[in-house]
Amino acid sequence: MKTLRKSSRNKMVCGVCGGIAEYFNIDPTLVRLGFVACSIIFGSGLLAYIVAAIIMPNDTADFSKPE
Repeated sequence: MKTLRKSSRNKMVCGVCGGIAEYFNIDPTLVRLGFVACSIIFGSGLLAYIVAAIIMPNDTADFSKPE
């Protein structure tokens, strides 16, 4: 079962965009660009990122095992 979690692999700030990208199986850069666009156009992207960084649980991936 898939769960939405902050990514520990595709992490730039807190791993929120990487986690969303892993959940939907898309490129993390597209998610990051979406957050930037929402921040510029609507002014809500930064607030949404902060809320998601607080609410989303951390990814507890074991990097020693291959996928």
